[in-house]
Amino acid sequence: MRSMTRRVTVIAAATGALAVVGAGAEGRTVEQALSGYQLPYSTASNAVVQRQAAAGSCHARGLGRFSRPDPKCTPGALNPSVTQASIRRTICVAGWTSTVRPPVSVSEPEKFASMAAYGDHRSASNYEYDHLVPLELGGATNDRRNLWPEPGASPNPKDSVENALNQKVCGGKMTLATAQRLVARNWVAVYHSLHHKPRPHSSPRPRPPAAYCSVNASYSSTYSDWDVYVHSNQPDTKATVTDSDGRSASWWTDASGYADIYFDAPHSAAAESIEVHVGTASCSASL
Repeated sequence: MRSMTRRVTVIAAATGALAVVGAGAEGRTVEQALSGYQLPYSTASNAVVQRQAAAGSCHARGLGRFSRPDPKCTPGALNPSVTQASIRRTICVAGWTSTVRPPVSVSEPEKFASMAAYGDHRSASNYEYDHLVPLELGGATNDRRNLWPEPGASPNPKDSVENALNQKVCGGKMTLATAQRLVARNWVAVYHSLHHKPRPHSSPRPRPPAAYCSVNASYSSTYSDWDVYVHSNQPDTKATVTDSDGRSASWWTDASGYADIYFDAPHSAAAESIEVHVGTASCSASL
């Protein structure tokens, strides 16, 4: 199979700042790893109720409060008024976001239409009409490409990611563009990188009895890679997927034992076998 440039697959917290680690990517900065991931600027007006995608055409990725929007429907979009040069007058000013937030008379009908697009039929109180790239990181204020019905009420796990990235940008520890791309590409990965705390070597974690895992995969045409979904009874444990061509990628399971591992392989790899190891468990499937 032809050789490929391997994309960075894991975002980790290191020495107080976000660093990128992955196959063939040691030493790369966050900016270098995300340099090819561009977000559009928006001219959508806050005074106009924006049209949403067709009912049932959007599909969230993941589960519950750790869901991510459909990258085709909600890839993220930016506010052209917020740039690296303007952050001291905009996102780094307390209360600034309230000055650019659309009124409820506009956002409420949009929320119901967005819920229909995502096939969400529960009460609207079960969802937050969320800016994927948040206003506090210069996200577009009223563009459907940057808004979606996020499951769960606020505050939620994504809020902690937004606050942490805003502090890094305003503290000069990260560029605005990098923070925007991180949260749009996969805010869940950033959340786990910020909250994962390795256990001390002196007190190793006891292995659960009868360890098991299951795995399935789906190809993302948007990102030209595979989402390898792993479920095990081993939370907060490193999960590694490999294939017969020697490709490998890893990520940590969450508190429920789930992990979504980005696996850098072409669509032509469909039907190739993969094997996953999670702690003492192993399982296999086909791409």
